[in-house]
Amino acid sequence: MRYRKLGNTGLDVSVVTLGCMSWGDPARGGHPWVLDGSAGRSIIKDALEAGINVFDTANVYSGGSSEEITGSALRDLTAREDVVIATKVHGRMRPGPNGAGLSRKAIMHEIDASLTRLGTDYVDLYQIHRWDPHTPIEETMEALHDVVRAGKARYLGASSMYAWQFAKAQHTAELHGWTKFVSMQDHYNLLYREEEREMLPLCADQGVGVIPWSPLARGRLTREWNATTARTETDEFGASLYREEDKAIVDTVGAVAERRGVSRAQVALAWLLAQPVVTSPIVGVTKPQHLTDAVAAVDLELSADEVEELGAGYVPHAVAGHR
Repeated sequence: MRYRKLGNTGLDVSVVTLGCMSWGDPARGGHPWVLDGSAGRSIIKDALEAGINVFDTANVYSGGSSEEITGSALRDLTAREDVVIATKVHGRMRPGPNGAGLSRKAIMHEIDASLTRLGTDYVDLYQIHRWDPHTPIEETMEALHDVVRAGKARYLGASSMYAWQFAKAQHTAELHGWTKFVSMQDHYNLLYREEEREMLPLCADQGVGVIPWSPLARGRLTREWNATTARTETDEFGASLYREEDKAIVDTVGAVAERRGVSRAQVALAWLLAQPVVTSPIVGVTKPQHLTDAVAAVDLELSADEVEELGAGYVPHAVAGHR
């Protein structure tokens, strides 16, 4: 495993982050394909042994049960100071007008609820899951700053939004002397590269770490275009992200993988890791091979010609993933 600094911070993170949406309790709002706690614990154990030190979850994943499983496993399997725990706030957690969003009331309640479920006194990276158009950004940034000052979070991060929104949030924090975001978790992979237009240049210029979600395009980049899985059959959100024109890139990934004698997943992740602005893609794992491929991709160096070949067929997309 290799490690990089997260943006301009001194925090060392593995170049692969383990996404923890893959386990939880379907009865608490989880997807029907999520793994149970035992399976999740096994994957976390293997990830730790592979040198992965970043674990990304969210309060909304399976109604909080992802946080519970992740926190329990990490407490039993490693020392708290040796791992980077990241979680998120924004999505709806309960009925009522204040059960979601980024108001001071919501943030202050949800950080404590997440810490309880994780079984820790602090998270290393507290992220806003999406932009909240109904709350003044000044209120959100001050509340997040107070979370950091209270010792409940070490760093702050953001997730998918427009570049102007991210710049506004950062400027607001700087203007008031509040804590700024150190990372951006955005939708970025070979099939969706719209972030290259404004968000990624902004992050590169400002020294913000980039930890892309869905680096394998929800598995599209790991198999033949028409192949299906239990997840694809129930994933309405994922079905809205990609389109038929993307098949050409999937075929190219397959061709490069065959020439190199490696899996498609390794090729797709290696391409992402070759992008200078990317810090640590977030990889979801439901099978041992998924983790094996992710770790192997760290040492797979694509040639300049291969990187160009893989990106040559890209067709612009409508902006997706901000809601």
